[in-house]
Order: sequence, then C-alpha cells, then structure tokens
Amino acid sequence: MATDRATELRVLRPEEWDGWWDNLVRAFGAGPASPEERELDKSLTEFDRSLGAWDGDLLVGTAGAFRFRMTVPGGALVPAAGVTMVSVAATHRRRGVLTAMMRRQLDDVHALGEPLAVLTASEPGIYGRFGYGAGTFQLQASIDTGRVGLALPAGTDDIRLRYAQPADALASCEAVYAALVPRRPGMLARQPGWERVALLDPESERDGASALQCVVAERDGEVTGYARFRTKLDWGPSGHDGKVTLEDLAALDPATEAALWRFLFGIDLMTTLTVRGRPVDDAWQYLVSDIRRCTPRVRDSCYVRLVDVGTALAARTYQAPVDVVFEVEDAFCPWNAGRWRLTGDTKGASCERTTDAADLTLSVRELGAAYLGGVSLLSLAGAGRVRELRKGALTEASVAFGSPVVPWLPHGF
Repeated sequence: MATDRATELRVLRPEEWDGWWDNLVRAFGAGPASPEERELDKSLTEFDRSLGAWDGDLLVGTAGAFRFRMTVPGGALVPAAGVTMVSVAATHRRRGVLTAMMRRQLDDVHALGEPLAVLTASEPGIYGRFGYGAGTFQLQASIDTGRVGLALPAGTDDIRLRYAQPADALASCEAVYAALVPRRPGMLARQPGWERVALLDPESERDGASALQCVVAERDGEVTGYARFRTKLDWGPSGHDGKVTLEDLAALDPATEAALWRFLFGIDLMTTLTVRGRPVDDAWQYLVSDIRRCTPRVRDSCYVRLVDVGTALAARTYQAPVDVVFEVEDAFCPWNAGRWRLTGDTKGASCERTTDAADLTLSVRELGAAYLGGVSLLSLAGAGRVRELRKGALTEASVAFGSPVVPWLPHGF
C-alpha cells in the first residue's frame, strides 16, 4: 500500500525489529532502554500485526497492534486490537504516512473480525480524525498523608499484610487481577507474557526511588489483594519528607482495599503518596478525611474505536431497555456508515442495518466515547456532537448506554 510516490507500507520482518524499535524510541524522545525492557518488548511484538513505512531504504514510520479481549458493560470479553507503537519520523511529517498506517491497520482489524480498536494517545488531538473517542479516564493525586486521615470499613483489621518479592508474588497478584477483569468495563484480560511488564524495574527509571516493592493482602490464608510501590526518602528543614509512588493496587473486597491504603498512608518517614492511572471512582476518595489535600485530577486514558458498529453494539448489554436507530457517520471506515437499529436491555442486544428513520445522528467517534458507559450521550449532545431527531431518544439511549461501574483501563500497552 503506497502513501505517496516514495513511501511504502509493509509488514514487519523479525530481522527488521531492532531498527523499527529504535525509530519508535527516537520518535518518542526516549533514552536508551534497558536490555531487559528491549527483550520483553520484542517478545511481545506481534510481527504479523506490525507495520513499517519505508522511504526507499529508510524506515520512517511504525505501527502495531496486539490481540486483546476487553470487558464491556455486561461483563463479556470482546476482541479488541490494542493499537500501539505508532510513530512517524520528524523528517516525514505531513506526507500521509500516519493516515496510511491507520487506514491499513483498521482494514486489517476489520478483516480479522475484531469489532473494537483501542489505544492510549501520547497526543490526544491525533486520533479523533480516525474515529477514536476518549472512552475512559484516569485519576491522579498527590496525597498529603501527614495531614489526611482514613475512615476504615468494618473488617479492615481482619486483613493480614506481608511484604513479598514482586516476582515471588506474581502468580497470586495475577489471580487477583484476573478475578477483577469481568467486574469493570475497559479492563483487558492479560495475554501470556504481559504479566512480566509489571516487574520491569530498571534503575534508570526510578528517579532515585527504591526498587519495586510489593505488599500482599490475605484473609484466612487466601490472597485478596496487593500493592506495588516505590519509596524515596528525602529530608527537609522540618525532618523527613519522603514520597511513596504507587505503581499498582488491586483488591477483591472493600476491607482489603482499605487495609492496603492504610498501609500506604502509614509507611515510616513518608509524607506524600503519589497515585496515577487509577479509576475515577477509586475507593480511597471516600475514605480520606480531606479530599482537598489529595489534589485529585483527571485526564484522558483509553480511546475506543468501533471497527464493526453492529457487532460491537450487540456485544454489550444495556442498563435500561433501548430501541433506537442511529445514523452513523464514518468516513474512514465506510462499512459502518448509515443507519443501525439497536435494541437491547440487561440481558442482551442486537444491532442490525435498517432503513427506518433515524432517531439520533452522530459519528463513530461519539459511539466510541460512549461505548464503555463512562461518557454520557447527553453530555456529547450538549457539546453538539450528538443530534436528536426523535424527541426522547437521546435520554433513552443515554440512560441505556451508562454503566453502573466506571470504566477503567489499568493495563498499559
């Protein structure tokens, strides 16, 4: 597939990986990676789904995808292409390289029968024109643990915590993660090999902090949660001023979650707890005594693209009965364009082509944003991005599309 007269796209060959990866690292302005990280990234690369853009003998663009399954409202795991490693050399911007790679990639995803494509964007302004909408958000905070207390639920004292080497506890932690996947839209089932990503711990990326630490939570001998974190001791005029950075926390029940947060708040010589990439409805916000001293802030996370509108909308359930006809605009994937009738409820759904009059009109980007249930169609309509043609259809669809659990993507790729 040609992008212009000089640039050609082709599937990556294993012997080309080193140059392909080096081009990607340069495009993102990153320093040299550790040998461990490089080896892991190569082992996870799906070569048949990785593309290189070539200008003669020069590699000038990269794009890849992973085979994932994502939880959608109702708990089903739906095949999703995890778009990744997208870059264009600064020497070849505005020559159609990115558009050509996105075109080829979505054609391939469609041919494979995967109804969804998802990504995390280094620059959020890039992917809207290719039909991706921000479908999940993440919470960050810097908590003054010296001045913020916790109100703990019943049963917290029944949880036993113990330190463990991250590698030694990996199997138990992965079992907790796997149990949580069906509970929240946006979570990805872990493919073999991906569990190793959590253990990457190059000293060059610690910023002076400790090696990765792990605490495991147990009740009656069963692992019910874990936290992975780093500590960095510092001193100020008034004494100790250390910082805890949370890398990952998962718990199967409220008491376990509270016990882990209590531990993180109480580590000796530490006065600040930094959290990032957490769900917007994270439980600690409702345990703390002073949310203002936690400085919570929200940013975009997972961008969702419906590659097959009918299959994707039929794969999830709806929290209220819905019978609505969408007029979908999708210039980039024209097989989606036109009218679709969605009927569904909490038990299941169908979505088929129709010639009936449209009730709502919107682009596939808005459908992607609303798909996991965390972005309201009413909110999108308030921004002029969804138009109601039948009175009452917007409220009906907006209520139905909602999720009682806020979607979240904790799995980087």
